[in-house]
Amino acid sequence: MRSRWPKLADLMDDSEHDVLAYMSFPRQHRTKLHSTNPIERLNKEVKRRADVVGIFPNEASIMRLIGAVLFEQNDEWQTASRYMMVEAFAQIDKEEIDPILGITTKAA
Repeated sequence: MRSRWPKLADLMDDSEHDVLAYMSFPRQHRTKLHSTNPIERLNKEVKRRADVVGIFPNEASIMRLIGAVLFEQNDEWQTASRYMMVEAFAQIDKEEIDPILGITTKAA
């Protein structure tokens, strides 16, 4: 790959740390951190509500609708949903060795 696309290879080398940053968190969080499912679900809900309205008279009305959806989702997540287990947050500052990858994980 390096001989055919040297710029791509350099970009991949430079971004390796950023792409794998989620690996420094506890194992329980990793699948949640690299997933975009919550964002996709939120975007789908905003689109669904916008389709119901149809035509917006101005930009402020769009912002009010999106703000209301975000506010509603925030309340729902604070009261009902546990996407990440709270107990696992205590492990963030602890150093551990991943048994599968054999790397030491510790969040900064």
